[in-house]
Amino acid sequence: MRVSDVDILIVPGLEGASEQHWQSRWEAKLSTASRVAPPAADPHDAKAWIAAVADAVSRAERPPVIVAHALGVAAAVAAAPLFRRPAAGAFFVAPTDLGDGASGFEAYSREPLPFPSIVVASRGAPDHSFDAIEDVAAAWGSLFVDAGESGGLDEASGHGPWPEGLLTFGKFLSRLPAP
Repeated sequence: MRVSDVDILIVPGLEGASEQHWQSRWEAKLSTASRVAPPAADPHDAKAWIAAVADAVSRAERPPVIVAHALGVAAAVAAAPLFRRPAAGAFFVAPTDLGDGASGFEAYSREPLPFPSIVVASRGAPDHSFDAIEDVAAAWGSLFVDAGESGGLDEASGHGPWPEGLLTFGKFLSRLPAP
């Protein structure tokens, strides 16, 4: 598939995505991209965030492809059973480790995801255990990409534009089956 064939739903982490963050840059660059952010009233309201992601997927005009970062991955995965239409795929980057439950989200489901997915994780991320995320990605049936010692894969770790990520996303998108 091509960008014009899908609705790209950008789901940032809890802190959002600054103008320098790769998600904001992709949103500006990809013609069918739009943002699904945590609720402004209370960004820690996991149920409202999950509902917002499920609603965005369900309202998409074209097959939806999710691009989630950090805690946005938790919102997208938790929303999947609520989708009223299937997602075409998901590109998950630096998922937050939910092991301590402090985020308001329950532990990740260990069930296979009902859509193709890719998980990109760094060995040097501050908010996840690489091994735990690699394990969860295997349970989901996701293609797993080891980003090496790359920090949080955000602007603080030097991944503002992140062209390698955009190339990886483009390859993933091109391999998604047409609906």
